[in-house]
Amino acid sequence: MTYIGAETQQVARAAAALPAAGAWDAAPVEMYCCYAQRVTLYFTYTRGGAGGAFDFQVQVSPYSLDTLAPAGAQAWTVMSLYDSGGVAAGVDSQSRAQREYITYQATGAAVEAFVYGPIEMAHVERLRVRARESGAVGAPGTLQIEAVYA
Repeated sequence: MTYIGAETQQVARAAAALPAAGAWDAAPVEMYCCYAQRVTLYFTYTRGGAGGAFDFQVQVSPYSLDTLAPAGAQAWTVMSLYDSGGVAAGVDSQSRAQREYITYQATGAAVEAFVYGPIEMAHVERLRVRARESGAVGAPGTLQIEAVYA
């Protein structure tokens, strides 16, 4: 089914073992999602060994092609975390923003699934989700990610 320029459900990562040695996915799936208002991500993970966990990072692009990014600009940006500074009368506050990734730790050996989102998507043309094994890096788990747009 198509929703104004984007498939409503797309495979963000086919079910496969995560890269060895804790490396990020080398070529995450690029999904076109222009005009979508939000996306919800569905994760299915089976740890490869005791202590299995994985990291994921949502990356977005306001450009339909990498070549459309202006000189000096990055075509892809990553999710961020914002921490507001304290407020005191008569003093400016300093807040902090930093790029972010999220870690999911398995609770057992059986397959586990969870949902993340919805994520607001105003002015996003493309989205990708990269992942890596961060727990048992010598025994990477298997991960599948589904993206559902609205």
